[in-house]
Amino acid sequence: MLLRIHPDNPDERRLSQAVALLERDGVIVVPTDTVYSFACKLGSSKGLDRMVQLKGLSLKTAQFSIACADLSHLSAYTRPLNNATFKLMKKALPGPYTFIVPANNSVPKWFVGKRKSIGIRVPDHGTLRALVERLGSPLVVSSVRDADEVVEYTTDPELISERFDGRVDAVIDSGYGTIEASTVIDCTGSDPEVIREGIGPVDGLF
Repeated sequence: MLLRIHPDNPDERRLSQAVALLERDGVIVVPTDTVYSFACKLGSSKGLDRMVQLKGLSLKTAQFSIACADLSHLSAYTRPLNNATFKLMKKALPGPYTFIVPANNSVPKWFVGKRKSIGIRVPDHGTLRALVERLGSPLVVSSVRDADEVVEYTTDPELISERFDGRVDAVIDSGYGTIEASTVIDCTGSDPEVIREGIGPVDGLF
């Protein structure tokens, strides 16, 4: 199923269709401000299992992130953050960054595993943020893009839909995506550390 949703004026009926799928442990492909990503509702163990299979990973090695609509509910999923970390996240988000922060006990153990940390994203994309707001829950997300290989089909939602037909419940089409991943910043130590420089600029951020 291909759901065309414009990021500047999201179609309420199609958003409701996507939410209904996610509520039933569905896995869909969503647009972000970087690459198109697989997504399921946070708390859906069945959805997460399906995403692990789609990525060809094991639950122990998968390092998925959660996508939020904003930072207002950050404390629901993370341990208390110091002022410097919160200010850094507030400066960078919404935007193409993933922040790794300590997870609290509200995040399912089967999701964080032994890491006890979680990747937080607030993509600067109207469709995704509208979807999360309508769902009332963050999404677990992982890029369709293969980390070891740049494949052009991953930028085109119609080609993604053809490739994963029958394996995902829907693909949201909000136009072409990119092949560049987010910049990842680890905030679990004493000082923030850039562990992957992606599309999000680092200069001037710290």
